[in-house]
Amino acid sequence: MSRISIDQVKHVANLARLAITEEDTEKFAKQLDAMISFAEQLNEVDTDGVEPTSHVLHMKNVMREDIPQVGLPQSDVLRNAPDHQDGQIKVPSIME
Repeated sequence: MSRISIDQVKHVANLARLAITEEDTEKFAKQLDAMISFAEQLNEVDTDGVEPTSHVLHMKNVMREDIPQVGLPQSDVLRNAPDHQDGQIKVPSIME
């Protein structure tokens, strides 16, 4: 028995704004069913005593201490800018 119906495949395709043929719908239904079967194998894994993690290795963020420092003078920064106006770096507009 298929775990995903043709109607569900069409619904997902519609949500993704995909135009698919009837032939593709049947093919995708079979492929999605195979993926669901593979994912269901995870239910057979014994996870008792295993803490939930986001990484398989123990990781933690190593950050340097945030120490304020004096930046470059504005005149030096603007000297490297291809275009500037009123003390600001001028960039091409991306919105009309």
